[in-house]
Formats: sequence, structure tokens, C-alpha cells
Amino acid sequence: MTLPIYQIDAFSDRPFAGNPAAVCPLPEWLPTETMQAIAAENNLAETAFFVPKTGHEYEIRWFTPAVEVELCGHATLASAHVLYQHLGFTGPEIVFQSASGPLRVLRETDGRLTLDFPSRPPQLLATHPDGLLDGLGATPLQVLAGPDLIALFANEAEVRAIQPNQAQLAQVEYRGIVVTAPAADAETDFVSRFFGPRVGVPEDPVTGSAHTTLVPYWAAKLGKTTLKARQVSARGGELWCELRGERVLIGGYAVTYLHGEIAV
Repeated sequence: MTLPIYQIDAFSDRPFAGNPAAVCPLPEWLPTETMQAIAAENNLAETAFFVPKTGHEYEIRWFTPAVEVELCGHATLASAHVLYQHLGFTGPEIVFQSASGPLRVLRETDGRLTLDFPSRPPQLLATHPDGLLDGLGATPLQVLAGPDLIALFANEAEVRAIQPNQAQLAQVEYRGIVVTAPAADAETDFVSRFFGPRVGVPEDPVTGSAHTTLVPYWAAKLGKTTLKARQVSARGGELWCELRGERVLIGGYAVTYLHGEIAV
């Protein structure tokens, strides 16, 4: 059996930047173990699979090389890009039904795609989880917990300078560890990096789902609901964000790098 596959650079308007995701449109679901094997073979941070439901609705699932996850931003953006650019979808929005509920993706007039995701504000922790300081090799100002662990630093330079001990961070009992700080330039509000060795992703280039926690945190801290974010990984990526009550809007561009077939 052959299946179409796309590799999309998400949260970037040019190739070789942003976060690469594999996208496999399916007529119906494959066995979970087959999808996990495909994701492991792709060896990207995320592989998304989706099947048509009704009209503008699709069901979507995401796999790292090691596990299935309940929410992924960049691979959802990539999937919407595939539908719009390659599969003839023309509606103003797509609704993906997922393990995290319905996720809307809207297409802006300039081609930017905007994810409508749940807001997941973090809670301040009184103590540092075991292994965090050794894993980061640095001491954050604060540590907060949501679905991921959030470590706050004083400035962008400190975030860029972190050289993580991945073995130590894999012992921290969270999906991922996000380090964040105010941005150094006036056009950007905050920066971040994401480490997820526990789920098979040592450093994720651009992590949309982490911004469901970062945006409510920075919105409260900065006193504004519209924010520009940058993930300062080696590849880097830009995100246009807005807090709307219990939802977070996360916008970005995407470009196609590869289109082909896989044999399974």
C-alpha cells in the first residue's frame, strides 16, 4: 500500500526554517502501531495523520518518533497548509477534531494560518522539580507548571545560552521543558525554547502547543492580549498570538518542502 506524504516547514515563510512536520492524509485510520512506526521512520518532531469527517471537519492525530501526543501546534498548521495548498480545500476555516477537542484553523487574507487552541495557563511551583536545574545547567527566576514545565529567565541571552543535559531533562516528569524570557528586540514580546527528550524530541524548533501556556502567562505579565513570539532554536520561528478568554490564537506561515509517497 502506498500513501501520500508531505513535509511542511511550519511557522516559517521560507524553507529550511521553522518546524518540519510530516503530514499523511488518510482515507481511514491505520492501526495505531502502524502510524507510530511511520512517525519513527520519519524521525521528525511530529507526524500528523488526518481523515475526513464531514464537510470542513477532519479528525487528526499526532505522533512523535516515540509516542502519540494529545496536542501539536506545528503539525496542525502543516496539515491545514496541505489541505489548502495541495488538496483543494477552499473554505475559510478547517475544524480538526482531536484528543484536545475541536481545533479551528483560519486562513488569513495574506495566507497566514491561525490556530484556535485552548488556553492552558500555568501555575507557579514552590520548588524546582528534581533534575531540572542539572538538566538546564542554569537556575530560572521562576518555575511554573502546565502541560509542560515553564522556566522563566531574565533575558533572551540566558535562554539562548542554555546547553541542556538531555538525559537529566528526560527524568523531569513533564512532556516538555520550556525556557522563556522577554525578547531583546522591540518588535517581539517574548522568546522561548522547548526541550522534550521524554517524548523523543530533544529540542523542538517551534512548538505551537507550548504557546497555549506561554501566551496566557505573558499576557498577564505584560498586560496585553496581542503578542509576538519567537522560538529561538537553531532553525527559529515566528508566531503571532492573541489571548481570547479561554482560547489562544496562534498564527504562522508554512511552506512545502517535500511531497511524495511512502510504502507501508
